[in-house]
Amino acid sequence: MVQTRRPGRRPSRRLPRRSRLLVNVVTVLVTVVFSYIALSGIKLGQAWHALRTSEYLWLIPALIAFALGNVARALRWRSLFASARRPPRGVVLNATMVGYFYNSILPARAGEAARVLVLNQRSSAPTVEIVGTVVLERMYDVIAILVIFFAAEPWLPHVSWFGAAALAAIVLAGLIALAATVLAVYGDRSLRLLLRPLRRFAWFSGTRLDLTIDELTHGLSGLRHGTVALEAFLWTVLAWMLSALCAYIVSLSFHLHLSFACGVLVVVAVGLGMILPSPPGAVGVFEGAALIALKAFGVPHSSALPYALVLHAVNFVPFVLVGLLLLHHNARRPGPGHAWRVEQPEVIG
Repeated sequence: MVQTRRPGRRPSRRLPRRSRLLVNVVTVLVTVVFSYIALSGIKLGQAWHALRTSEYLWLIPALIAFALGNVARALRWRSLFASARRPPRGVVLNATMVGYFYNSILPARAGEAARVLVLNQRSSAPTVEIVGTVVLERMYDVIAILVIFFAAEPWLPHVSWFGAAALAAIVLAGLIALAATVLAVYGDRSLRLLLRPLRRFAWFSGTRLDLTIDELTHGLSGLRHGTVALEAFLWTVLAWMLSALCAYIVSLSFHLHLSFACGVLVVVAVGLGMILPSPPGAVGVFEGAALIALKAFGVPHSSALPYALVLHAVNFVPFVLVGLLLLHHNARRPGPGHAWRVEQPEVIG
């Protein structure tokens, strides 16, 4: 018997389209605003002279710091799994770099889905658990950026957005404390209550919802266990400090005569800018955020833009090269889960 599609299911297909449209509109607006910040008042002759006269040998130690920072980020991701359920380090690094590759060539951080898929295919980690750790990663990034910002504040010039960052930190800290308290007191019961409406969908029929909640509980170990949280936070701080070191070393190649604090402020501004929906490679957003930071140190736009472009290249080209190599490697040597397939439950009308 051939069943016709129920008319009542049509509206559920329109919402994703509207969501995508909203994300696209916000992405365009963010790109335009940051690109205007980056390009306004630029004297092309001075900018070209800065690019020609810089000492690019400094990019070698900058790239080393950049590479170490990404290894630290991969280890941070791995540390967010419960200690007995952590995937192999090499597999996590592989998935991390593939994800950053797609983040570099696709808009709106689409690489997050790619690294979830790679880690799921090349390890035994369940998809829902991986997604939970990825969500926590973004939270840890924001926390670490704000902590570094406030810790470095005595060595930083006055920035107009310090108050807004402080307010965001207070709100975020309150939400994290609330979530951690709820999970500590009620455990997975809070998740069962929150996700109970999903039982209406056929995909979560039977024991599937219980399995999803169990996997998500493991994925949120970074909120539930203090040792996991501390280890992940320390790796996150180390990763951002290595990024700050990379930004500082690049400034040496342009003879900007800035302190390490400038590198810290640059990564804070860029890191907070990356929270917003961005175009592929964060073109315009990266440069605009970096120029906002350099303006606080009195660096002219015509000298700051070449620095921002080269720093962006340091943060872009390695991801593309390494990502392509890993995609080739993964295609030739698929992981144990490459044939993994979930059969959708049969819907009985």
